Amino acid sequence: MPTDPSRPFTTVDLDHLAEVAVAAWRQGLDRDWSARAGTLEWSCRRTADHAVDAVMAVALFLASRKQDGYPDWGWGELTMGPDARPQDLVEALGTVARILSAVVSAAPPDARAVIWRRPRVEVRGPDDFAPRGALELVLHAHDVSTGLGVVLAPPADACARLRDHTRDWPHWRSPGWCPPPTTDDPWQDLLVGSGRA
Repeated sequence: MPTDPSRPFTTVDLDHLAEVAVAAWRQGLDRDWSARAGTLEWSCRRTADHAVDAVMAVALFLASRKQDGYPDWGWGELTMGPDARPQDLVEALGTVARILSAVVSAAPPDARAVIWRRPRVEVRGPDDFAPRGALELVLHAHDVSTGLGVVLAPPADACARLRDHTRDWPHWRSPGWCPPPTTDDPWQDLLVGSGRA
C-alpha cells in the first residue's frame, strides 16, 4: 500500500479501507448484531445494511451519468432487511466496494454525474466518487465495529487523504458535524468531524 499522504485519494485507498472494514466486521461475526451501532440509534445489523446500500448507491450515481438528480431506481433499494445474516453483510460490503472501485476506474475522466443533492444538486467527476463512497464505508464501519466491540484501525495515510479530499464538502456542515480538524491523527479527525469522537 502506498504511504504518500500527499497524493489524491483514489480507488487504491477505497479498496484498502474496504479490506480493513471487512476484516474488522469478520472479527465480530459471533457478536450481537442487534446491539446499538456506536452513537447511532440503529442496530449494527441495520447500520451495516445501510452502509452496503450507501456505497452501492455512489456507484449507481456515477454509472448513471445522471446530472439533474439521483437515479429514480436502484439506490435505497439494495438492502437485505432486518433478518440479514452478519456473514452476508460482511460479504456484501466488500462486494459493493469493489463495484464502486470498478465503476470509478472505468469512467472516462470527463464523465459527470450527481454526487449529492443536499444542500443542492452537485455534479462531479469520477475522482470524487471513491472518497464519497469511502466516507460512507469507513464511518459506518466504525459505527458497527464500535457496537460489536471489535477494533477498526484504518490506515492513517488513507484517512489523511480522505480528510483532505473531502474537507470542503457539504457533509461536514450537516447537523452534529463540523469540518474535520487537521492533526497528526487523521482517523480521529474524521471521527471528530462526523460527530463520532
